[in-house]
Formats: sequence, C-alpha cells, structure tokens
Amino acid sequence: MASALAAKIGLNSLKRRQAKNFSVRICTMESDMEFSCEVKWKGKDLFDLVCRALGLRETWFFGLQYNVKDTVAWLKMEKRVLDQEVPKEEPITLHFLAKFYPENAEEELVQDITQHLYFLQVKKKILEEEIHCPPEASVLLASYAVHAKYGEYDPIVHKPGFLAQEELLPKRVINLYQMTAEMWEERITACYAEHRGRTRDEAEMEYLKIAQDLDMYGVNYFPIRNKKGTDLLLGVDALGLHIYEPDNRLTPKCSFPWNEIRNISYSDKEFTIKPLDKKTNVFKFNSSRLRVNKLILQLCIGNHDLFMRRRRVDSLEVQQMKAQAREERARKQVERQRLQREKQLREEAERARDELERRLIQLQDEAHMANEALLRSEQTADLLAEKAQIAEEEAKLLAQKAAEAETEMQRIKVTAIRGQEERRLMEQKMLEAEMLALKMAEESERRAKEAEQLKLDLQEARESERRAKHKLLEITSKAVYTSPGLPPDSLDSDLSFSRENLSFDFKDTDMKRLSMEIEKEKVEYMEKSKHLQEQLNELKTEIESLKLKERETPLDIIHNQNTEQGTSKHKNIRFQSHICSSKSKFIKL
Repeated sequence: MASALAAKIGLNSLKRRQAKNFSVRICTMESDMEFSCEVKWKGKDLFDLVCRALGLRETWFFGLQYNVKDTVAWLKMEKRVLDQEVPKEEPITLHFLAKFYPENAEEELVQDITQHLYFLQVKKKILEEEIHCPPEASVLLASYAVHAKYGEYDPIVHKPGFLAQEELLPKRVINLYQMTAEMWEERITACYAEHRGRTRDEAEMEYLKIAQDLDMYGVNYFPIRNKKGTDLLLGVDALGLHIYEPDNRLTPKCSFPWNEIRNISYSDKEFTIKPLDKKTNVFKFNSSRLRVNKLILQLCIGNHDLFMRRRRVDSLEVQQMKAQAREERARKQVERQRLQREKQLREEAERARDELERRLIQLQDEAHMANEALLRSEQTADLLAEKAQIAEEEAKLLAQKAAEAETEMQRIKVTAIRGQEERRLMEQKMLEAEMLALKMAEESERRAKEAEQLKLDLQEARESERRAKHKLLEITSKAVYTSPGLPPDSLDSDLSFSRENLSFDFKDTDMKRLSMEIEKEKVEYMEKSKHLQEQLNELKTEIESLKLKERETPLDIIHNQNTEQGTSKHKNIRFQSHICSSKSKFIKL
C-alpha cells in the first residue's frame, strides 16, 4: 500500500512538472492570496512576487514556510519550488511569516507594512502562549492592541462591552485570576484611555517595544542532547545561541552571543559550536533529525548575518528607505498637526455656536419675563385707574352733601329770626350744622387729596408701563443680532474652514526642527521605559490580590523568580552586544 501511495505521489509530481503552470496559496497574517506560477520558477521568483503584492521592501526578515511531516521548513530561494518538499496537493499552501526578528524594532523596522506584519505575528504568538507573557504585561499589550484596532479612545463610542467579542489575553492569564470578563475589560480600557494622542502605527510600535523584552520573544527552540545524553533545548534568536533545560524556556543555562562564536558546523547529527576565545571549551550537541539540523543551520546563518549587518553602515537601499520613512513620518506629523488644528477650530466653532444658542435662549427667557412684567404692569394700571375713578365719584358725592348742608344752614338762619326761642334753637342747630359742615369740608378735602394721590399713582403706573414696553423692544432687537466677532450669517450657514488658512510651507528649517524633535524623543525613550516599568508594576499590584496561586504554570513561577532576582538573558546578551558594538566603532575610528 505504501508503494502504491508513493507511486501516486510521484505521478502527481510528474504531471505537475509537465504542466506549464501551478497555483500557490500564500497565507499572510491578514489574508490569503493565490498566484499562478510557472513550473521553472525558483523560490526567489515566488517570494519576490509576494513581496511586490504586499508592497514590502524589507524582505530580509521574512520567508515562506510550509509543513513537512511533524516539523516546518522554509522555502529555499535558489531551488525550484517544485523540486522542494512542498505539499503535493494544489493549490500549494505556503505561509508568509517573519523568519528573523530584529533586536530593536523601533530602530530597525522602517516600513509600516513590516511593522504591521510583525505586530500581527507577535500578538498571535502571545495569545497562543508560544511566547510567555506575565499578566501585567498582557493587560498593557492588550490595551495597545485595542488602540491599534479602534484608534484613539472616545468614551462616547467605546462604551462598556465593546471588547466582549475580542480575544485580547492568553487563556493562562484569564484562568490565573478570579476576575470576570467585565473586570478585565475595565482594566484594559483604563490603560487604553491613557494612550491619547497616539496613532494606530505608534500603538503597534509600542506593542512591539514591550513584547521584544519578553524572555521567549523571537526564540526558536529545538530539542537536542549533549555528549552525556542529557536532553536540552537549543534556542536560536537575534542575539545568539542559548541552551535551556527542557522545563525552563525562560532562563538559559548558558549563552553564546554571535560576536563570540567563531564557527558553527555539523556533521550528520552532531553540531559543534566553536567560541571565538580559543581557551573556551567547544560545545557539541546532537539532533535526531536531518531536517531539523538543516533548519537550525539556516536560522543560525541568517541571524548571524543580520547581527553583523546591524553593526555595519547601512546599505544605500536601507539609507534611502530610512530617509523616505523619515520624510513620510514628518509629512504625517504635519498632516496630524493640521488635522488637530482643524479639529480644534471646529470644536471652538461648536462651542461658539453652543454659546450663541445659550445666549439666544437666555434672551428669549428675558423677553418672556419682560412680557409677563408688562402684563402685570398693565393690570396694576387698570386697577389703579378703577380705584381713582371710584375715589373721584366719592369726592363728588361728598361735595354735593356739603353743598346741601350749606343750603340747610342758610335755611335755618332765616327761620331763626322768627323767635328768640326758635333763634336759640336755630343758633344751636346752626352751630351743629356748622360743625357738621366743617366735618364734611374736612372729609371732602381729605377725599380730594386721596383722589389726587390716586391720579399720581395712575401716572406712575403708566410711566412704568411705558418703560416696560421700551425694555421689551430693546431685548427683541438684541435677539436678532449675533455675538461680537462673528459674521451675521454664521447661525444660518454651516461652519466651514478654508484650507488656504491651514496650508504649511514645508522648508528645510522644518525638517531640521522635526529631526531635532525625533532625536529628542529618542533621549526621552529611557524615561518612557521607566514610566512603562512603573505602569507594569502598578498593574501587577492591582490584580495580584485576585491571583490563584495553584493555577500558576512552571513558566509563571520561573518568571516570578527571575523578576525577584532581577535576572534576564536580554540584559547579559545586550550588554555583551553593546561592548562588541563599542569595540567595532573604536576600530573604525
């Protein structure tokens, strides 16, 4: 049966070679692409086609990976595609992935597409726990991943629950704490809100700057045995070769930086690492499979070449790419400043419009209150006029009574002449009549004064009515005018901004200034790193009380021990690399 299967595979391979073209499916971190390739194409022809389709120029970091039995392999550039051990079924499936990792992502990655592909690949490895990440760093990385996807935080748009369907944390971290999904989202959102003012590209770079300090970042592990037959792990990364124990992938037992390795060779299944210092013992180990040996050698050669390349002067192509990237960043910064200024002007105009609307409502309220005051004044004036009329009628009635009393007094005087007795009586009656007339006169005078006072009150009420009408006219006339400093048609027409007032002259002085700002940002990087470490410690303190100790994995325990002891393989390796770089610069000088 095995021979029949081999014959079938050989027949399919023969048919494919006889055909003129074959199809290939390329799987990237974002989407899949399918190409029609010629039979004679080599691996480089297909790789260049994919890079052109992606617009990628930093090709030295990437490769095309495929699965072979229980391991992986990378497509060789110098051999024909069909002559390699690629999958036999069509379309042939290959994965476009980062093969080598940079030492410093911020300094080495130039293109935005390169940075984005690295961001997606590293995020996938962290979520799938291929790279161990402590809980506090996982929360911070998740906040930058959210910023890279959703842009700047907006509390109106990003309401609680907007991350419910997102996979942001490794399952190991979620199971390690007694925290609900809402509690995790709250902490991630709190960190997300602190990233204001950053673009999506900047958020991706911040993600990579944090991830590149993780112990398992960029390390390819392979099972090996030393001369004594002890099982070990070989780690290959951008800084050198590292030897690990099988149950501890965080802390290497020993390391060989690339600048301290004189030669790497293998014969059949035995590898030999010869240090630069001839007094140091040669390290030998065995690997059980030939394919794995070839893969180890490929990764060693590629990482060593990039290690040496970083310590030489950049090629003309890289210099041009970096110059273009600087110009593009400067252009984006100017554009961002322009957009920010437009946004600020728009917000100021909206605030002015809101202020005008508020002022209009206030004037309308004042006009309404003035109308009510005028109505009350009119009612008061009508009431006072009615009272004045009643008082005037009462005064006329009292005057009439006084006249009648005077007539009665004259009549009594004439009648008093008739007799002494009658005269005495008449005098008495006359005296009484005079007294009554006097009282009537006083009452009439009092009523007349009261009527006069009511007339004055009526005049004053009419004057108040006239002033209220005048104030109402003033308030009504103010409502039709706009506030000072804005044209009259600003309330009726939409707010617009002239691009002529927002143009910039991009001169050499601006480029120098922007370059100085970029250098200043590099100087501030150490301070930001310190702030980042403080932020990680703060996050760790917040969630430490909810941690379940019994769910910690061996890697979590090792990471905690390393953190307490302050040990990290990157510190030692980068220190040695820094000494080597300084030596090379001294030699050049």
